[in-house]
Amino acid sequence: MTGNRIYRFIFAGGGTGGHLYPLIAVAQQIKKLLPEAEILFVGTSNKIEASVVPALGYNFKSIWISGFSRQLTIKNLLFPVKLLVGLTQSLLINMRFKPRVVIGAGSYVAGPVVWGGTVLGSKIMLLEQNSYPGITNRMLDKKADEIHISFEQSRKYFRVQSKLFLSGNPVRINLETKDKAASALHFGLDAKKKTIFITGGSLGAKSLNACVADNIDELTAANTQLIWQTGKLYYEQYKKYKSAKVKVLEFVDDMSAAYSAADLVVARAGATTIAEVAYLGVPVLFVPSPNVAENHQYKNAIALKEGNAAELLEDSKLATEFLPRVVELMNDEQRLDLYKQNIKSFSKSDAAKVIAEHAIRLAEGR
Repeated sequence: MTGNRIYRFIFAGGGTGGHLYPLIAVAQQIKKLLPEAEILFVGTSNKIEASVVPALGYNFKSIWISGFSRQLTIKNLLFPVKLLVGLTQSLLINMRFKPRVVIGAGSYVAGPVVWGGTVLGSKIMLLEQNSYPGITNRMLDKKADEIHISFEQSRKYFRVQSKLFLSGNPVRINLETKDKAASALHFGLDAKKKTIFITGGSLGAKSLNACVADNIDELTAANTQLIWQTGKLYYEQYKKYKSAKVKVLEFVDDMSAAYSAADLVVARAGATTIAEVAYLGVPVLFVPSPNVAENHQYKNAIALKEGNAAELLEDSKLATEFLPRVVELMNDEQRLDLYKQNIKSFSKSDAAKVIAEHAIRLAEGR
């Protein structure tokens, strides 16, 4: 396909798993389709990408950058300095690596890196996972050659419609359904008991974690056990709840096992979580975060609820409705089975491969 040419790709993004894992999924597919491709990830040194990317065997460079807080804070005074340093570092990284294509996932770290690529004439691809696009992608859309979206509703927020492709949210190549009993044993749980997997994402969800702690005895009553991913910010606070029935984890390394062990998943409605549970066909109670731009997690989740593919519980109703809703669901096998089937219709299982093929075509100048 490429003759003697070696194509280079920069992937820019991170901060959260929602911005990082779609990039990893596309990188995995590019290497599968084009083994000789050279790949470099660029992110920050103090977020999830700094540990996850090198562990997967990819080269990683960091830049000094952070987001601009919507609240008045002393850290915002450093933002112009960080932006200037980040832009300079990004330009140097692009000059040294010479990528054919720069792929950004919309987080604040992607902005300087994508800009550096445009200065050197690289092709630009943007990935937008959410129904409401983030500010970075909306600012960069005119610079992009292609923009791959996950939700039809995203179209109206971009200025050049001809660049848009409804490709879906890429899912990692190693995400798979595993044996349920073996997956429970992987976490040290009883394979004969029902399991709930609770996750607020890689950083965690304050209100969801607090609600779980308040209801821990009721949740683990009778035949039920928990895999509880608290997130990095909350692990120290909640690790005291560990027991034979409750596995409290800062971060779950084997998401395939966690999803496969679960009879029910309780989760935020981030786009990556939705893509993963839809791909695997897992029944979910979504608790959308209210602390996101344009309430996009609620918009993400409402489409699945209206498609009779998942349950939806508003964050403001956690205190009163969480426990009865979970107990009701765990005792309704028929509804859980219905959600398992219906949620699969929301999956674009070939999204990573499709986007990787587009990236390779851009690298080839097609």
